[in-house]
Amino acid sequence: QVQLVESGGGLVQPGGSLSLSCAASGRALSRFTLGWFRQGPGKEREFVAAVSRNGVSIYYADSVKGRFSISRDIAKNFIYLQMSSLKPEDGAVYYCAAGTASVTEMSAPLRVDYWGQGTQVTVSS
Repeated sequence: QVQLVESGGGLVQPGGSLSLSCAASGRALSRFTLGWFRQGPGKEREFVAAVSRNGVSIYYADSVKGRFSISRDIAKNFIYLQMSSLKPEDGAVYYCAAGTASVTEMSAPLRVDYWGQGTQVTVSS
Protein backbone atom coordinates (compact mmCIF):
# COMPACT_ATOMS: atom_id res chain seq x y z
CA GLN A 1 0.00 0.00 0.00
CA VAL A 2 1.09 3.53 -0.84
CA GLN A 3 -0.45 6.66 0.60
CA LEU A 4 -0.17 9.99 -1.19
CA VAL A 5 -1.09 13.35 0.30
CA GLU A 6 -1.03 16.51 -1.80
CA SER A 7 -0.70 20.07 -0.56
CA GLY A 8 -0.08 23.52 -1.95
CA GLY A 9 -3.13 24.19 -4.08
CA GLY A 10 -4.87 27.53 -4.13
CA LEU A 11 -5.86 30.56 -6.16
CA VAL A 12 -3.33 32.22 -8.45
CA GLN A 13 -3.60 34.89 -11.13
CA PRO A 14 -2.88 34.10 -14.79
CA GLY A 15 0.83 34.29 -15.41
CA GLY A 16 1.58 33.48 -11.80
CA SER A 17 3.35 30.57 -10.14
CA LEU A 18 2.38 27.90 -7.66
CA SER A 19 4.09 24.87 -6.14
CA LEU A 20 2.47 21.60 -5.20
CA SER A 21 3.88 18.94 -2.90
CA CYS A 22 3.04 15.29 -2.46
CA ALA A 23 4.08 13.26 0.57
CA ALA A 24 4.38 9.57 -0.18
CA SER A 25 4.38 6.85 2.44
CA GLY A 26 4.18 3.09 2.47
CA ARG A 27 6.25 0.08 1.64
CA ALA A 28 8.80 -0.20 -1.15
CA LEU A 29 8.38 3.36 -2.41
CA SER A 30 11.58 2.95 -4.40
CA ARG A 31 9.66 0.64 -6.76
CA PHE A 32 7.27 3.35 -7.82
CA THR A 33 7.26 5.99 -10.49
CA LEU A 34 5.53 9.09 -9.11
CA GLY A 35 3.66 11.72 -11.01
CA TRP A 36 0.91 14.29 -11.31
CA PHE A 37 -2.41 14.26 -13.11
CA ARG A 38 -5.16 16.86 -13.23
CA GLN A 39 -8.88 16.94 -13.85
CA GLY A 40 -10.77 20.05 -14.79
CA PRO A 41 -14.55 20.51 -14.53
CA GLY A 42 -16.29 18.25 -17.01
CA LYS A 43 -13.01 16.91 -18.31
CA GLU A 44 -11.25 13.58 -18.12
CA ARG A 45 -8.28 13.14 -15.85
CA GLU A 46 -5.12 13.96 -17.80
CA PHE A 47 -1.45 13.35 -17.32
CA VAL A 48 0.79 16.24 -16.30
CA ALA A 49 4.25 14.90 -15.43
CA ALA A 50 6.07 11.89 -14.02
CA VAL A 51 9.46 11.22 -12.43
CA SER A 52 11.25 7.89 -12.30
CA ARG A 53 12.18 5.80 -9.26
CA ASN A 54 15.68 7.30 -9.11
CA GLY A 55 14.52 10.81 -9.94
CA VAL A 56 16.52 10.97 -13.16
CA SER A 57 13.98 10.31 -15.91
CA ILE A 58 11.20 12.85 -16.30
CA TYR A 59 8.30 13.07 -18.72
CA TYR A 60 5.91 15.98 -19.30
CA ALA A 61 2.67 16.45 -21.11
CA ASP A 62 3.13 18.76 -24.09
CA SER A 63 0.65 21.22 -22.59
CA VAL A 64 2.90 21.96 -19.61
CA LYS A 65 6.36 21.44 -21.06
CA GLY A 66 8.58 24.45 -20.40
CA ARG A 67 6.23 25.84 -17.76
CA PHE A 68 6.03 23.07 -15.15
CA SER A 69 8.86 21.28 -13.39
CA ILE A 70 8.60 18.02 -11.45
CA SER A 71 11.17 16.86 -8.94
CA ARG A 72 11.59 14.04 -6.44
CA ASP A 73 13.22 14.02 -3.03
CA ILE A 74 13.98 10.35 -2.54
CA ALA A 75 15.24 10.74 1.03
CA LYS A 76 12.10 12.56 2.18
CA ASN A 77 9.66 10.63 -0.04
CA PHE A 78 8.25 13.79 -1.57
CA ILE A 79 7.57 14.91 -5.09
CA TYR A 80 6.99 18.49 -6.13
CA LEU A 81 5.40 20.26 -9.04
CA GLN A 82 6.59 23.78 -9.69
CA MET A 83 4.12 25.54 -11.97
CA SER A 84 4.80 28.86 -13.68
CA SER A 85 3.22 31.00 -16.39
CA LEU A 86 -0.10 29.57 -15.31
CA LYS A 87 -3.09 29.84 -17.61
CA PRO A 88 -6.81 29.66 -16.77
CA GLU A 89 -6.95 26.27 -18.47
CA ASP A 90 -4.40 24.95 -15.96
CA GLY A 91 -7.06 25.26 -13.29
CA ALA A 92 -8.06 21.79 -12.08
CA VAL A 93 -7.86 19.34 -9.23
CA TYR A 94 -4.31 18.05 -9.23
CA TYR A 95 -3.69 14.46 -8.17
CA CYS A 96 -0.50 12.79 -7.07
CA ALA A 97 -0.06 9.32 -8.53
CA ALA A 98 2.13 6.26 -8.05
CA GLY A 99 2.66 3.28 -10.29
CA THR A 100 5.19 0.64 -11.23
CA ALA A 101 5.15 1.70 -14.88
CA SER A 102 7.86 3.74 -16.58
CA VAL A 103 7.54 7.54 -16.77
CA THR A 104 6.09 7.40 -20.27
CA GLU A 105 3.76 4.50 -19.48
CA MET A 106 2.49 6.45 -16.46
CA SER A 107 0.89 8.97 -18.82
CA ALA A 108 -2.06 6.59 -19.01
CA PRO A 109 -4.32 6.79 -15.94
CA LEU A 110 -4.91 3.05 -16.16
CA ARG A 111 -1.24 2.47 -15.31
CA VAL A 112 -1.58 4.29 -12.00
CA ASP A 113 -1.80 2.05 -8.96
CA TYR A 114 -2.39 4.66 -6.26
CA TRP A 115 -3.96 8.12 -6.20
CA GLY A 116 -3.90 10.97 -3.73
CA GLN A 117 -7.06 12.80 -2.72
CA GLY A 118 -6.31 15.83 -4.91
CA THR A 119 -5.69 19.51 -4.36
CA GLN A 120 -7.54 22.34 -6.13
CA VAL A 121 -5.66 24.82 -8.30
CA THR A 122 -7.63 27.81 -9.56
CA VAL A 123 -6.14 30.22 -12.08
CA SER A 124 -8.22 33.36 -12.26
CA SER A 125 -7.94 37.12 -12.06
